[in-house]
Amino acid sequence: MTAELSDAVAKARSGDEDAFRFLYRSLQPGLLRYLTALVGADAEDVASETWLQISRDLPSFTGGEFRAWAVTIARNRAMDHLRRQRRRPSLPVPVQALTDLAGDADTEERAGESIGTEAALALIATLPPREAEAVLLRAVIGLDAETAGRVLGRRAGAVRTAAHRGLRRLAELLEQRGREADQSPAVADDAVPPHPRRELRRRTPRAEPADG
Repeated sequence: MTAELSDAVAKARSGDEDAFRFLYRSLQPGLLRYLTALVGADAEDVASETWLQISRDLPSFTGGEFRAWAVTIARNRAMDHLRRQRRRPSLPVPVQALTDLAGDADTEERAGESIGTEAALALIATLPPREAEAVLLRAVIGLDAETAGRVLGRRAGAVRTAAHRGLRRLAELLEQRGREADQSPAVADDAVPPHPRRELRRRTPRAEPADG
């Protein structure tokens, strides 16, 4: 946790509203992406519940990694929400947007760099749950493997492995979408049918002049 974030946490615990707003602005974008992959369109509602609990429990925060504490609250709220809804996490994949992610750079690196886009988040939601959460916590929230492991109740090595596998799967999906985009049939110039009248004139033999 950066010194600036630590200072804001300390001030927010004492009731500083500006400090709390700073915490919100710093964490909300990542939390929202994380929750979007977990609960889809209900992410905003779950994020609101998360910040209500953070606000209520912040005075009792005893220190440590604030981001991990906040993410743990968000994850618990998301799991409660899914239990209430009795459905699995889902997010529709906007296929038309995936072709924009294709490129010539290293695919695994590109998968990580594209992680904040809606299309990439949609792809993450298709990963096995363990890999999806590991990628989100490492690449979106920015937690190290040890801290992410504490959030998920897993060993740091297992989180690293899951995140690596998840990024590799994303890279393969991005490559596949790129190939599909490259192979889209294009209309060649010679494939365009000629104008009917020009074609008719070309095929109709010209009348020979009569002998005088």
